[in-house]
Amino acid sequence: MLELLRRFRRPILVFVMILAALLLYSANLRRQGASTFFERSVLQLTAPLHKGLDIVSKGAADIWAHYRWLVDTERENIALIEQNRKLQAELDRLAEVRLANERLRKLLDFKEDVQIPTLPAQVISEDASSWFRTVVIDKGAGDGLIEGMPVVVAEGVVGRTIRVAANQSTVLLITDASSAIAALVQDNRTRGVCRGEGTQLSLDFALRRAEIEIGDRIVTSGTGGVFPKGLVIGRVKQVSKGDYGLFQSVSVTPDVDFSRLEEVLVLLREGP
Repeated sequence: MLELLRRFRRPILVFVMILAALLLYSANLRRQGASTFFERSVLQLTAPLHKGLDIVSKGAADIWAHYRWLVDTERENIALIEQNRKLQAELDRLAEVRLANERLRKLLDFKEDVQIPTLPAQVISEDASSWFRTVVIDKGAGDGLIEGMPVVVAEGVVGRTIRVAANQSTVLLITDASSAIAALVQDNRTRGVCRGEGTQLSLDFALRRAEIEIGDRIVTSGTGGVFPKGLVIGRVKQVSKGDYGLFQSVSVTPDVDFSRLEEVLVLLREGP
């Protein structure tokens, strides 16, 4: 303690002298009206101290006000971020509803054009293996479905039901290697059989002399007892006649985007 007093004796002495002067000045103020030379000297000596204290107090007040502003701003930012997140989620939901309405509107228009009893269904899963290309829909025997019923969307043919349970059914896509559809070229009526090749189709047994061009539309021919006549299958992507043979090689791109199947229509029976 003594060592501490010896080290800071000069600042302590100055502080004690200033404090004593302030006390004496305060006592003199209560006894007389006019300022003495001593009082004026004390005021002059303590003026820097008063000024410093005033600057410190104002600085502390500014720092506190800035801190409060930062705290309030952070709270507002958190509230705005949360509000923005909710609004974005609502926008995403509305966008999904809009897209679903557009798909359903197309299906409804297609249903009116086909003039065949149909049953709407939702795609609930797809086959993840490389052996088969199938999807599962949420309608089955309890809804009137049987094996072999055509499944379509507004863009064209999807496939046919191959396994039917009480509340769901498996649909074999037209791109599966075991799928075959009696088809014809819409413009020149060239007949053939559309077979699946994974992601594409081939039009087999198209006569070599038939004039088939890239972009020609391929539709169902109505023969075979499964698909009604005139349903869109796809468009010609490539044609190769070769040097010999009775038939030409025709590659077809399906009009349906099978990676985005969500709602489909099952045709319950063929038209007349």
